[in-house]
Amino acid sequence: MNKKRKKLKDENLKRKNKRAINFNNHELVVLDKYCNKYKVNNRSQFMREIIMTAILKKFSDDYPTLWDQPGIPLQPTLRF
Repeated sequence: MNKKRKKLKDENLKRKNKRAINFNNHELVVLDKYCNKYKVNNRSQFMREIIMTAILKKFSDDYPTLWDQPGIPLQPTLRF
């Protein structure tokens, strides 16, 4: 990979966009307990990974397959 292309790839991977998450008191206590119990040092990375995992799982679950199409029975109906 040439230097120009590598630099462009590195630029695309930089985290420049911000989003804020607000927690109520109970949620924050639970998050703090979890991070302390499982020794999570980087909370932003932890939340980013959890959010992206949930999104990718949902995309994967919603991806249409041949057998998930409406109107196509999973088992053939036998009529005599």
